[in-house]
Amino acid sequence: METTLQILAEELNRPVQHVANVVQLLDEGATIPFIARYRKELHGTMDDTTLRTLEERLRYLRSLQERRETVKNAILEKGKLTEDLSSAIDAAKTLAEVEDLYRPFKEKRRTRASMAREKGLEPLAELLFAQQPDCPAPLAAASGYINPDKGVETAEEALAGASDILAEQISDDAALRKKLRELLAKHGSLTSTAATEEDTVYRLYYQFSQPLSRLQGHQVLAINRGEKEGVLKVHVELDRELGLRTVRRHVVVPGSPAMEFVKSAAEDAYDRLIAPALERESRASLTESAFDGAIGQFALNLRPLLMQPPVKGKVTMGLDPGYRMGCKVAVVDGTGKVLDTAVVYPTYGDRQRREAISLLKKMIKKYHIEHIAIGNGTASRETEQMAVELIAQAKDEGARVSYMIVSEAGASVYSASPLAAEEFPEYDVNLRSAVSIARRLQDPLAELVKIDPKAIGVGQYQHDCPPKRLDEALGGVVEDCVNAVGVDVNTASPSLLQRVAGLTPTTAKNVVAYREANGPFTSRKQLLKVPKLGPKAFEQCAGFLRVPESANILDNTAVHPESYAAAEQLLVLTGHTLTDVQAGRLSELPAQVRAYGEERAAQAAGVGLPTLRDVMTELMKPGRDIRDDLPAPILRTDVLELKDLKPGMVLTGTVRNVIDFGVFVDIGVHQDGLVHISQVANRFIKHPSEVVSVGDVVKVLVLEVDEKKKRISLSMKQAKETV
Repeated sequence: METTLQILAEELNRPVQHVANVVQLLDEGATIPFIARYRKELHGTMDDTTLRTLEERLRYLRSLQERRETVKNAILEKGKLTEDLSSAIDAAKTLAEVEDLYRPFKEKRRTRASMAREKGLEPLAELLFAQQPDCPAPLAAASGYINPDKGVETAEEALAGASDILAEQISDDAALRKKLRELLAKHGSLTSTAATEEDTVYRLYYQFSQPLSRLQGHQVLAINRGEKEGVLKVHVELDRELGLRTVRRHVVVPGSPAMEFVKSAAEDAYDRLIAPALERESRASLTESAFDGAIGQFALNLRPLLMQPPVKGKVTMGLDPGYRMGCKVAVVDGTGKVLDTAVVYPTYGDRQRREAISLLKKMIKKYHIEHIAIGNGTASRETEQMAVELIAQAKDEGARVSYMIVSEAGASVYSASPLAAEEFPEYDVNLRSAVSIARRLQDPLAELVKIDPKAIGVGQYQHDCPPKRLDEALGGVVEDCVNAVGVDVNTASPSLLQRVAGLTPTTAKNVVAYREANGPFTSRKQLLKVPKLGPKAFEQCAGFLRVPESANILDNTAVHPESYAAAEQLLVLTGHTLTDVQAGRLSELPAQVRAYGEERAAQAAGVGLPTLRDVMTELMKPGRDIRDDLPAPILRTDVLELKDLKPGMVLTGTVRNVIDFGVFVDIGVHQDGLVHISQVANRFIKHPSEVVSVGDVVKVLVLEVDEKKKRISLSMKQAKETV
């Protein structure tokens, strides 16, 4: 039997030793970001996604092994554990296979078969099921089991009871169930029909049938939701004769006097017990797979959304549009500190619109505002039109301002949360939302970590997914993004700090409390003075926390304190000092290290090659933000309306969401357009994520505009052909 380490190594196509090292690190309490970044020599530079897959599979395989032992012990207690059965349980590769093997020995509720056993009919069932050539005719055999005291009045009643026992026995056959499961997966189909005459969003599934092998995850989740709402009737179907043929071949011995009896019991087993169970199991499996796909896609979309390039150091105005309550305004400085707030009413009439523009223009002049972030919710289009007019007037007076539509998904959730109340006790809920919108433009990651990832709006059927699994997956993405970027320990909020590897909500709050009581941190070592932040937590978090105020430039890099000596040795080898690092004079460092010899330099520094290369990168660009290397977000100064769109126009847009059947793109008209999967690329793709990610800036061609339904059809592949 393969060990857990061997299985993981095969699945991930990695050396067993690397897998063993990761498992040991995880068992010792190391975090995924720490392992990914600072233990590369031990795992062969696996990325965080691979490491999380390893961790998830490790949990499953350990759970599987635990269940194997539990099942074997339970069967052993009954005195029925044979060597072959024990080997079969050990060889089972899934929990479902283990449960199939355990099924015959499980305590069952009272069934037709158990009642027949109580009547003493099990020997008759065994005699007939053996199907020996010299077996008596079933009716003759059954006559010996008539027992009115036990409720068996006739031979026919004895046969009926024996048939019930056989049906259950056949149903419990693990090998047969495995065959039928494979048959259903290969030849089965899922069908849905309308349970109502009303026209609903589920009309596509009113007469729907699709082979299980070709069923898409989004179809499964849509059908499940339609069924839950009472709109659809759903079945998993397999040709009955095909299923029965498989069962007969498995249990019937041709030519036996008991053949027809066993065949009849097999059919009963299939129709009454096996087929319904397989349908339930198949539906559950399809749903699980769809959940995995939906959660995986959400995680895939969330990463680039969180990693969007920040618009740093600029005074920004956030506009939270609205009709009845007006448009909420917040001005924040380059660090996100609130400078001013207001409420304007541009949708109330021409006079109020002019007053709004006049007030906002004064704020632009007073605070030297360079960017405006507009939430994309209710009244966004009218607010955008006002902003364009405002920008034009401000330009005439010498100001240079641009704007960007920002997704406000989750902003209202955050603004009404205890966290927002703690952060902005002096502002009401609506103004907090405007602050959040402004900060989303300045630093999307720092602001979005305050919001439940499920509310961020880049998923598909995420509200149908198991909350715990979804939270784990999305939490992992947030953690990986935060640690990949790094966190300024002197400005970060508790929400951001608690996502740093090794820190908890408690230690994150303690870091902020220490900072407020003692002033800004001036070194990484100072973190060890924070209550409850011990050596282990320090080891995990130190490399991800930046201290710009430190006298040691290495404290403002991703170089881990354990590698400071290696960094300094590398500088000595190449004739540099920390002052050169501070001054940015290390552009020749890679060439110098190559000339010296990378292997030799790594050995002299006492680290492995991956760590040497990481240290070298950090020394060349201390304090760098990896997001700065990504394409900048699109900032606009004019507005486009739905009625301005014409088929054939080529526009630049930002990808807002990537789902199974296409891509939603913001082209600056308030309503996102849809690029159907067939219009994404000039080649066949299984999923749009093969080509684009959330946040990508893309060229699109307008195919069709339906103003009434507010639908825009776009093409990426035709835009490329036009260009």
